[in-house]
Amino acid sequence: MTKYVIRGGKPLYGEIDISGAKNAAVAIIPAALLVDGVCRIENIPQISDVTMILNILQELGADVRTVNRTTVDIDCSHIRNARVPNELARKIRASYYLIGALLGRFGSAQVPPPGGCHLGDRPIDQHIKGFVAMGAEVDVRGGFVNAWVKDGKRLSGAQVYLDIVSVGATMNIMLAATLAEGTTVIENAAKEPHIVDLANFLNSMGARIMGAGTDVIKIKGVDRLNGGTYSIIPDQIEAGTYMAAVAATGGEVLIKNVIPKHLECITAKLVETGVEVEERDDAVLVRRDPSVRLTRTNIKTLPYPGFPTDMQPQMAVVLSLAEGTSVVTEGVWDNRYRYVDEIRRMGAQFQVDGKVAVIEGVDHLTGAPVRACDLRAGAAMVIAGLAAHGVTEVDCIHYIERGYEDIVRKLSGVGADIRVVVTPDEDKQAQVG
Repeated sequence: MTKYVIRGGKPLYGEIDISGAKNAAVAIIPAALLVDGVCRIENIPQISDVTMILNILQELGADVRTVNRTTVDIDCSHIRNARVPNELARKIRASYYLIGALLGRFGSAQVPPPGGCHLGDRPIDQHIKGFVAMGAEVDVRGGFVNAWVKDGKRLSGAQVYLDIVSVGATMNIMLAATLAEGTTVIENAAKEPHIVDLANFLNSMGARIMGAGTDVIKIKGVDRLNGGTYSIIPDQIEAGTYMAAVAATGGEVLIKNVIPKHLECITAKLVETGVEVEERDDAVLVRRDPSVRLTRTNIKTLPYPGFPTDMQPQMAVVLSLAEGTSVVTEGVWDNRYRYVDEIRRMGAQFQVDGKVAVIEGVDHLTGAPVRACDLRAGAAMVIAGLAAHGVTEVDCIHYIERGYEDIVRKLSGVGADIRVVVTPDEDKQAQVG
């Protein structure tokens, strides 16, 4: 069993470099299935979700070559198999992007339903709606999502109106439509930065996608995509997480390799609590006097450019230390508050009713054994441990490593007392005995 052991109460000072965006990488790598030739993808984060997606492509027959720590060459031109291995795909949510990519290239796909963190239902009905509109038939049987176009034909361009703003459906329909015959229009599309990044990647390989970043995206199908080189954008949520860590602990940290505009929704809320944020060309300087208490504020998570749901647990920890009463409303996921029982162990005062959490700020948190319920909840527990008095042990860290590259090294580099500890598994010991 592996866990993080954190001795809290130390302000953070120094610099942190942000890695490539997880949510962009897990869609751009499957998009390589559509490319006829070698595509070099740069600024890839070293996280377990990316490793699994690359392993899936290799299982399908892709040639994946590591150029350096953050760069890979992917050649999918020899793939002939559209059935994705069950055990790998079930571990990550982003496996559903393989449906759009394989359907677009082969006219068929067999992919297990998405896995990843348990945040409530992850319906893919809007994805399927788009595929069906483009001429595919879709059903779920034998533990797979099966999609195909009759008689081996290509998908056809279509008008698709999403009933809800869905990042996954927007990106998946873009993937499927890239090699379709005719023009596909996605209305009520999501606008997140990683959607724009996927469109930019595909366009750099020869796709014709317009309007990414707005609520109407047009994709004019092309016959083929050519190889090329593309660099993934910095991770908005990783940057926001370290910004929240400075807010919770105090100190001054320069967070480098970011796009400040992508962080504006996070910056605005931190500034409301009394944190200083100075924007630079490709960095933000985050500063808080550890002797001055934070100020309460309210947050509602919304699709971009609203406050991101993936920052809600981290920001809730910050607000648990703010003076006064804060209200957090979760507008995206049904099950985002599973971390509340963990943070209460550390002395936080949370009352949750459905999608609304009322947080009474406390003077300090106290270290305790806690677990990561999911990726972002795990990051929140790390932040709580950094700010708390005493020692915090964070279990189930495999969730955290799904989306954060070198989190222990990066935090240690700015003065945090955090280390990885491996302990024997008591159940296994009992079995051996």
